[in-house]
Amino acid sequence: MNIGEAASATGVSAKMIRHYEEIGLIRPAGRTGAGYRVYGPKDLSTLSFVRRARDLGFSIAQIRDLLALWQDRDRASADVKRIASAHVEEMKAKMRLLEEMVQTLEHLSAHCHGDDRPDCPILEQLAGGGSECCA
Repeated sequence: MNIGEAASATGVSAKMIRHYEEIGLIRPAGRTGAGYRVYGPKDLSTLSFVRRARDLGFSIAQIRDLLALWQDRDRASADVKRIASAHVEEMKAKMRLLEEMVQTLEHLSAHCHGDDRPDCPILEQLAGGGSECCA
């Protein structure tokens, strides 16, 4: 199967497949005599694994670790769980930060007159002033 077919089968673009090969996340595909990449069932499984891991927000480093564990039949599931649990905590921290940003922007928007006047608490806050409205 060529790179375009592998991309269609796995949902990973050909550009990303090449990138993953370049950074060593996946092993380089075999080549035909003409130099075209050739992917087999094992390659497709690996690419699908990477796509699903990316869909869940795992970093490249985390995916590298998860791939190594997936390929190691002597692994301890505790190692996999540790990576997943750490990722959950990272996502929860990001969610808290996003919620704080939403609250700040909602507050600023509520205090902006949104009329023809030039004064604007949103711009004042971005410029480093106006901290009294958003504390």
